[in-house]
Amino acid sequence: MLSGKAMPESTYDQRLLDTRGSVEWLHQDPWRVLRIQSEFVEGFGLLAEVGPAVSVFGSARIKPGSEYYELAERVGQGLVEAGYAVITGGGPGIMEAGNKGANPGGLSVGLGIELPFEQQLNEHIDIGISFRYFFVRKTMFIKYSQAFVVLPGGFGTMDELFEALTLVQTGKITRFPIVLVGREFWSPLLEWFKGTLVAEGMISPEDPDLLHLTDDPEEVVRVIVEAHREENRRREETAVVEAAATEAGT
Repeated sequence: MLSGKAMPESTYDQRLLDTRGSVEWLHQDPWRVLRIQSEFVEGFGLLAEVGPAVSVFGSARIKPGSEYYELAERVGQGLVEAGYAVITGGGPGIMEAGNKGANPGGLSVGLGIELPFEQQLNEHIDIGISFRYFFVRKTMFIKYSQAFVVLPGGFGTMDELFEALTLVQTGKITRFPIVLVGREFWSPLLEWFKGTLVAEGMISPEDPDLLHLTDDPEEVVRVIVEAHREENRRREETAVVEAAATEAGT
């Protein structure tokens, strides 16, 4: 990853999505496919053996010593004690706090992103990688996480939250827990879900139940562990039923 004066004025995402310019510029797109492919290969190879993991999202602007920073640190610690690796965006703020809570004692992963302004991976990471393309990075979060924990944040945090919600709601990924940490921060959003989206028929009445809201780091871990225990039980029961049906049909 480039840094300092070598940093270009635009990002790889901007150059990929920019359709303006000469025909010669547009003809570079097929070559970008190879770069995108290499990012997927590198990410898959690096994270393939991470094991059970939970992604922790939140603002890069939260300062050490603040309430949310300490909450994220306790969440990270609780997750590794429960046997999960912690994955964050690798930057400062909530991301740094989650990685710090996980390290030492557990596996701390940072998935960074190239930005117009410099942002180095934080120092509390065991495994780190910086991506050029947001969509590649987001695929890694989804593929290698068994749950999402979302603390207060801005547009980037909202982007990750709503993508996870959409994928779970539409069945594109296995239903896994999404836990919002910070009742005061998130309650207005949940009220809007119920009072506007549900009321207007934009989402189903049960869709807000895809989210669990808490201020307690111990409850965060408990919700995730219980959800995975229940999912494993359901899969075992399904396997038994399918095996019985197969045996009866032979």
